[in-house]
Amino acid sequence: MISILLDVEDLADTRFAISPLQEAMGSLWVLRDPGRYPLHRPWARSVLGRLDPRDTRLLLALVGESLALPDFLTPRPRSAAPTVEEELATVRRTPAHVVHRDLLAAHLPGRVPAALRAATEPGAAAAALGGLLETLCELLQRYWDLAFRPVWPQMRLVLEADITYRARQLAGGGARRLFSDLHPNVHWHDGGLHIHRVSLRHQVAAAGRGLPLMPSLFAYKPVSPMDPGEPPMLAYPSRGIATLWTPDGGAPDGAGRAGTEPGTGADTTAALAGLIGAARARLLRLLGEPSTTAELARRCAVTPSAVSQHLRALHAAGLLTRMRDGRHVLYQRSALGDQLTAHRPTR
Repeated sequence: MISILLDVEDLADTRFAISPLQEAMGSLWVLRDPGRYPLHRPWARSVLGRLDPRDTRLLLALVGESLALPDFLTPRPRSAAPTVEEELATVRRTPAHVVHRDLLAAHLPGRVPAALRAATEPGAAAAALGGLLETLCELLQRYWDLAFRPVWPQMRLVLEADITYRARQLAGGGARRLFSDLHPNVHWHDGGLHIHRVSLRHQVAAAGRGLPLMPSLFAYKPVSPMDPGEPPMLAYPSRGIATLWTPDGGAPDGAGRAGTEPGTGADTTAALAGLIGAARARLLRLLGEPSTTAELARRCAVTPSAVSQHLRALHAAGLLTRMRDGRHVLYQRSALGDQLTAHRPTR
């Protein structure tokens, strides 16, 4: 169990961040074992088909047998939304001894793979580690440009939607509700955030450094630094991953869809489309949970302006409610909208 001790100041400085480099490194779990990640499998096949085999070997060499990742390649975000270039600049400043320590730690109890061994053998010169560090940074930049840059806008929308949901949990029930809903393996108790079912056993005090919380599309469980001397942070599985690679986030045909009742859902949806139009019926079906205009546009594969027109009409008819959450406006079905879709309220 890993325990992160938080005092009042640390709780006040608990914040969310989106880390592009955390996502890039976490995606290596998918490339290593695509079968464990069925939702990401088409993406993984596409990426592996375009990567240079030498790059693939070196990327996969960064993942330990226990699926551990070197801490220095998942640095603590310095802002709420750093760019991958900013995070790689942080990585480039990593001291040689930390690179050496983290590569060895990620592969314990075994040896590092051959692709990394020359720079990590006992007596390896600092220059060799420095050269490896630069090679890894250049590799991760290429990997980002090929595998992530084209799809990052839609990935980021899913991560932002998770943060919006968590912010509402925090506003409605404080830190206790926020932490209790992050993941079944995470529990808040007696002044500490405890992460269960992990191989590591240590305790770290935030000691005024706060705690960044990072939703991840690739984390299969909560992840924190391996080294207890590193500043605390926590990546956790994001909500909404199933919507990432489908235009409307719907279930496969025959599996049922949100907003319909078993046996009558198709008839209800068709009738609703005949009443208010297919586009507005689809939006109303998707709004069982709060969502932004941008997120709806991504899921429906249309422009935000087109979505805005429909949302205004649905709101004017009393079928939606809306509320402001920071920079975003969240829409959700009203009680009348629930009745019209024959959907039981989720609130």
